[in-house]
Amino acid sequence: MTGPRYTKLAESLPATVPFVGPEAQERAMGHPFAARIGANENIFGPSPKAIDAMQKAAGEIWMYGDPESYDLRHALAERHGIAPENLVVGEGIDGLLGYLVRLLIGEGDAVVTSEGAYPTFNYHVAGFGGTLHKVPYREDAEDLAALLAKAAEVDAKLVYFANPDNPMGSWCTGNDIVAQLDNIPDGCLLLLDEAYVELAPKGTAPTIAITDPRVIRMRTFSKAYGMAGARVGYAMGEATNIRAFEKIRNHFGMNRAAQAGALAGLQDAAWLSETCGKVEASRQHIAAVAANHGLKALPSATNFVAIDCGRDGAYAKAILDGLVARGIFARMPFVAPQNRCIRVSCAPEAEITLLDKALGEVLADLA
Repeated sequence: MTGPRYTKLAESLPATVPFVGPEAQERAMGHPFAARIGANENIFGPSPKAIDAMQKAAGEIWMYGDPESYDLRHALAERHGIAPENLVVGEGIDGLLGYLVRLLIGEGDAVVTSEGAYPTFNYHVAGFGGTLHKVPYREDAEDLAALLAKAAEVDAKLVYFANPDNPMGSWCTGNDIVAQLDNIPDGCLLLLDEAYVELAPKGTAPTIAITDPRVIRMRTFSKAYGMAGARVGYAMGEATNIRAFEKIRNHFGMNRAAQAGALAGLQDAAWLSETCGKVEASRQHIAAVAANHGLKALPSATNFVAIDCGRDGAYAKAILDGLVARGIFARMPFVAPQNRCIRVSCAPEAEITLLDKALGEVLADLA
């Protein structure tokens, strides 16, 4: 009796996931977290209109979702002033990353990203046999000029750049990105991950012609719109590039309730504005907590804040472990020197107050 014959590539890969979820940690601990502020989720939640739309759609969940996401895709196209043919909806940015890598990357193909940037992208590249080339952060921010220079050096087919950035929360202006477009090497696609752009200062999103085949942009309903569990993202780009997704995407990947919720959330501009205000207030609250304990909050254009613990990765990990032991779910960057930080999500005052108390206890124990 024999088992399945895996591909050589699959056999070479570790059976891992990019992140260990808080649920897995709770099962290991035997109790829930008191404050879930580590996964970059929008704890302020989605629009009540989105919740109502999803609840109503639950009664029709026996039907497959619209494989074209027609209503949502057309509403998004109108919002961005582009044609529906320039936009594809998918299972969060994570799902769209997987599709894009599948379209472009085969074994040995060069891909460029930042050392310590969003690891799920790397996971997809490894899964299709691509070769990752990494560029270090510059002053705690991704360095687009260096990424494109590396792409030219290694003949990369794809460059990943997040603006704003995860895990540091840094950002650059849209004009800075536009100034680099002519440095994209021939045959290379620049992927702009704009998951947090609704939460960023005005001018963060670049003005790039939708007909420019060198760039594809991805956005999500997981962050500002508070719908991480629904898994709704979208990519915008030149029509031929977007059409290519039809060759390989899961056409029934978007469930009906998620589509309905995203459409309703998109139309609730007042709720989005209110949420952005709450996130900004929470960023200030977290910065104040950090300062009160002798730590430094880095500037952030996202719904999380990186807190500089002032030493090295081992010290930050000790703080993180202490917080987890006290029921505070947080995370930290994986790569030095950014791993001197811990990262906490913006949240209502009650959760940040719990963080404040636990952080004081942890630092006292480590003194």
